[in-house]
Amino acid sequence: MSRRSKPVKRVPLADPVYNSVDVSKFINRIMRRGKKSLAERIFYTTLEAIKERTNQDPLEVFQKAMSNATPLLEVKARRIGGSTYQVPIEVKADRGFALSSSWIIEAAKKRSGKSFKDKLTNEIIDASNGQGAACKKREDTHKMAEANKAFAHYRY
Repeated sequence: MSRRSKPVKRVPLADPVYNSVDVSKFINRIMRRGKKSLAERIFYTTLEAIKERTNQDPLEVFQKAMSNATPLLEVKARRIGGSTYQVPIEVKADRGFALSSSWIIEAAKKRSGKSFKDKLTNEIIDASNGQGAACKKREDTHKMAEANKAFAHYRY
């Protein structure tokens, strides 16, 4: 890794339907093997299903789900004097969004059901209500950070 300068953060273009960068990032996370049109179709049909089920603005439900699944703290392994400590550190906004989106997609894949659209719809609705596997993962991460609070002075 270069010590000279930090690379410029690349932000994807906003998606054409909702004009949101977060939606565009989430679609890119869903995408497999460069099939972006398929990922877009999956996500937009998921938002339509959310609108039918909850009778709310699907973008607001999505944003609430993302904020409920975003961790504030995480632990990072730090090696000091021959032993490894789990040091709690604060999560930056970009990393938090990346973690929450990957947790929601991962939890949706593990759900039982027929299509990924249905699984993703259920997971986003559950996450917006503060339930589901993605929110549980966030709580587990926070518990781990709380348990290792004694090593916070090793933070870098």
